[in-house]
Amino acid sequence: MSDHEGRSLEQRARNAHAAGDYEGAVTSYEEAFAAYRREGDRLAAARAARTVGWFRGWVFGEWAVHRGWVARARRLLEEAEEEQARGWVVLDDALSGSSLETQRQQYLEAIELARRTRDRDLECDATASLGMMLVFTGRVDEGMARLDEALAAICGGDVTELPVVEGCLCGLLTACERTNDITRADDWLRAARRLMQERRLIAVAGYCRAHYAGILIAAGRWNDAEDELTSALDLLPDGMSVRAAARCRLADLRIRQGRLEEAEQLLAGLEDHADAVLPIAAVHVARARLQPALELLERVLGAELEQHVQAPLLSSLVDAQLAAGHLEAAGRSSDHLCMLAEAQASPSVRGLAAAARARVCASRGDVDARSCWHQALNHFLSARMAVDAACARLELARLIANERPAAAIVELEAAHRVFEAAGARRRVDETAALLRALGAQPKTGPKLRTTLTRRETEVLELLMYGLTNIEIGERLFISPKTAEHHVGRILSRLGLHSRAEAAAHAARRLA
Repeated sequence: MSDHEGRSLEQRARNAHAAGDYEGAVTSYEEAFAAYRREGDRLAAARAARTVGWFRGWVFGEWAVHRGWVARARRLLEEAEEEQARGWVVLDDALSGSSLETQRQQYLEAIELARRTRDRDLECDATASLGMMLVFTGRVDEGMARLDEALAAICGGDVTELPVVEGCLCGLLTACERTNDITRADDWLRAARRLMQERRLIAVAGYCRAHYAGILIAAGRWNDAEDELTSALDLLPDGMSVRAAARCRLADLRIRQGRLEEAEQLLAGLEDHADAVLPIAAVHVARARLQPALELLERVLGAELEQHVQAPLLSSLVDAQLAAGHLEAAGRSSDHLCMLAEAQASPSVRGLAAAARARVCASRGDVDARSCWHQALNHFLSARMAVDAACARLELARLIANERPAAAIVELEAAHRVFEAAGARRRVDETAALLRALGAQPKTGPKLRTTLTRRETEVLELLMYGLTNIEIGERLFISPKTAEHHVGRILSRLGLHSRAEAAAHAARRLA
């Protein structure tokens, strides 16, 4: 056998991973682990074992198998008795967690050890993990600065282990999704796409799309969110746990679009998935199945949850309680949400809290409802949650329509534009009906068929260069079938008849 068999097998595994062949990658990493053991290279064997564990848990959802491989990696690192190995052991201790302060100190120790041994992968992994911990415990600015540092290392080419690249990218996008930081997500995805194209990291592009789509949904960019989710589901094969995250977010989008039957189909079989709780509860409320909604939300909120997870669940619980006529319970849930908001600087959580308080006040006939909707609107605008802000305008307009009809019309027109742009058809109809009742004519924006999504704009520009569907797919990390689907939608929306006409249209647009 070759003395470098382990290295050769690990490179084969990395190539398969980059191409999106997760099954082939994990098999080759397992073979590389065995080869490194035979060669007596404990550090390399531990790296392969750690990577197998990452695949088994985060990709395939086999968490018992994940723990077994992580334990094997840790034992090898402890046997190695080298400073570089100790850094990975300290990171493992931090990830396992005890108190937050202990975790913070362990992450900092791992970063220091990584710098001393020049282990860029360890430094990036520990820095990003520390950043996520800080964001999720309310220290958002400090945590995001750490995540920015990790992403700079990745985009600068310092990081070689693909699970670290994927994990850090998804960590950043998860943090951005929780805090509705659309600008940061867009900035880093633009930078990361260059890296993914240069290194042919097909899998990384698909793996991160579910979290990015969640950000786009909150920002009101629903067409772009749908593109990201359908592309993710197209790239990721059946059996991968990350597909469930994409399905949950697509179900959430379908509910917002009023397409409940499709949402229920997407959620089938995902009843135990953490990301499915909110869309499942929303479907129950929409179907007037209030007891199952209350039972689900109360059960989940009974567990120990991080604050950023509790807030949207409490907001949904207020909705369900009000729909069931449980006004006192809704008031208590609203108070709990307001306490969370006071402890956080996040404008998105403060917006949810103010909106929940406004709904409770309106149900009680309390005059404070108007000021609460004003607060909710300001917070949602600050968080760049366009559709939520438009919903606040709509509810505010309902309250003031009788005594201040001119002001109500202004709020409704602003909301109507946002709902139209997002494709929120039910909300468009509600707003238009109220405008007509106030003697105003709804102003219709540009026709949807002539409005391209961000992905369709990218495809159109590539058509200008005569690229085939296969070539477009390779550039944008989508399948040829998805590329063909986008081309068809572009032709339909622009009223064109051929790819040549589309190419000419693109050339005129960019002239």
